[in-house]
Amino acid sequence: MLFGKVRWEEMFPDELDAALERCPVVYLTYGLCEPHGPYNAVGLDALKVHRLACRAAQEHGGVVAPPFFWHVHEIGIEARWAHDTIGDRNPWLTDVAPWVLYRMFLYHLRAAAARGFRAAIVLSGHAPYGEDLARVSEIFARHSPLRVWAGQDSEVTDHPASNGGHAGKYETSIFWALRPDLVDMSRLERGGGRVLATGTDADESSRRLGERLVEERVAWLGRKARELLEEYRAPDRPDAPAPGNPLGALTFDATERIWRDEVRPMLGELVSFQEPETRVEPGSPWAPNETCELYD
Repeated sequence: MLFGKVRWEEMFPDELDAALERCPVVYLTYGLCEPHGPYNAVGLDALKVHRLACRAAQEHGGVVAPPFFWHVHEIGIEARWAHDTIGDRNPWLTDVAPWVLYRMFLYHLRAAAARGFRAAIVLSGHAPYGEDLARVSEIFARHSPLRVWAGQDSEVTDHPASNGGHAGKYETSIFWALRPDLVDMSRLERGGGRVLATGTDADESSRRLGERLVEERVAWLGRKARELLEEYRAPDRPDAPAPGNPLGALTFDATERIWRDEVRPMLGELVSFQEPETRVEPGSPWAPNETCELYD
């Protein structure tokens, strides 16, 4: 059985009501615009996971939240990587500081629970920051009945790849299968060499491989959605009233307390704040935001 419309922003209120009743799972997807070689559109990270979530929801049920095209970059290990693989070119990034993203993410989870979803699957198309979203999700889940799984799209498989990562064989193949209009492998030949963060094994990419990988991931997501729904337990006492949700939801004040008391104190432990083994040269355009300690 294939479900019809699954994109939250494209559905009518009665369609959303029916989708929630049928399968109270929401997909939250995160990525950014970032170079992935000259042969992939820069929005790969966000477009990839959003389209993957749509395929999963169409096959297994659920609602896909509007894609979020802003993610972590420029800081920590990203500065070293970008200095080496992008250089002085305009990277066309849609990035924000990690503490901005994770505070917003906390509110995204709060909104999902307030709308009555029982489970959320959070997909980061930008690695390795699915680990950070998982840490924030774990904290949120202590205060809400919403069951959450968060991670990177490379994890949603029983056979994770050991290579073919950023703009490489596996990522490019998956994107090719999901958005063939946004992959142009002839640009790899014209670009020549390792430019704009080209994957080392990108020339091994194929749409057929991507279709197989997408099928595996859609099946995995369906199983995970069912597991989360089975784990759900309604709270004994409703939270603050929320429109259309008899179980209520966390207030903004409660969400801010979670941020202040639990999330913010552990930010320094996250992948986003890891420093590279070797810092970039002071004259590099990637140097100014490599480290930052003045977050709130």
